[in-house]
Amino acid sequence: MVAAEENPESFFAAAPPLRDADAVAARLGEFIARNSSAAGAGGGGRRIVCVTSGGTTVPLEQRCVRYIDNFSSGHRGAASTEYFLKAGYAVIFLHRRGSCQPYCRFLPDDSFLKFFDVDAESKVQVAECHAPVVKKAIGDYCKAIEGGYLLKLPFTTIFEYLQLLKMVATSISSAGPLGMFYLAAAVSDFYVPWDSMAKHKIQSGGGPLDMRLSQVPKMLSVLRNQWAPLAFCISFKLETDSDILIQKADMALNKYKMNIVVANLLATYKEEVIIVTDKERSTIRKMNKDEDLEMQIIKILSHNHSKYICGSTNGCVQSPY
Repeated sequence: MVAAEENPESFFAAAPPLRDADAVAARLGEFIARNSSAAGAGGGGRRIVCVTSGGTTVPLEQRCVRYIDNFSSGHRGAASTEYFLKAGYAVIFLHRRGSCQPYCRFLPDDSFLKFFDVDAESKVQVAECHAPVVKKAIGDYCKAIEGGYLLKLPFTTIFEYLQLLKMVATSISSAGPLGMFYLAAAVSDFYVPWDSMAKHKIQSGGGPLDMRLSQVPKMLSVLRNQWAPLAFCISFKLETDSDILIQKADMALNKYKMNIVVANLLATYKEEVIIVTDKERSTIRKMNKDEDLEMQIIKILSHNHSKYICGSTNGCVQSPY
């Protein structure tokens, strides 16, 4: 028997309701419908990918003051979103609030005010040294948004993330094999169930805090088997120990029926990854400091997605690369 805290349905039943769920569902439905009817590279609709990005938080109180966080800047998800859009995909960017965003990766963040100059007439304008980068970022972003190719959905907590993922998956299932999941978010493994959580701020005067965390239900199998069974699924496996990395990636590949697992080590994840499939393992390395590793990753995944679509339908769709 599956323990209550490991049961996906029990998790959703006990989770706090998602704010603006109806509005999110309407935006999702419109986005999927628009891009499903748009002509893709081989006809029959545009490919749609859900990119998850950033880390989830685990609240310790219902009126949250304290929380447990997960390490992730969201850089990989943001960069990958840009390359998916460039490859002709429509992208649902499911991202942590405040994490790295598409087209903002090269803009200075310390301080944002460095972007601007004030001229003699007190008019504010973009500093000349940043103008080319800012102009390109604004142009690419507006093209994606106005063209209807990019939908951004923010989350903070593990509760928000998993409810949104379920909504996206059940919506994207209508795209069949043209749908893809690129699960780069750092998802919490443990959490405090909502109904056993303190309602107000935990007081420090009570002495040491003794708290039992429950295991977050594994949603990959549910996504793969129930929510979007025909979609092409890529998950990520980050480890700190190189001796167990491939073993863990193989286990995720087989246990959760992923099409591809992207394996990486914490110490080198910005420089190289290993693409693991049921047939091969390919190490992808950054060639120079100015190159995005994500460009190579998306090129390989797009090619594999093309082969998957070809094997799932009567007609083959060529990779945009």
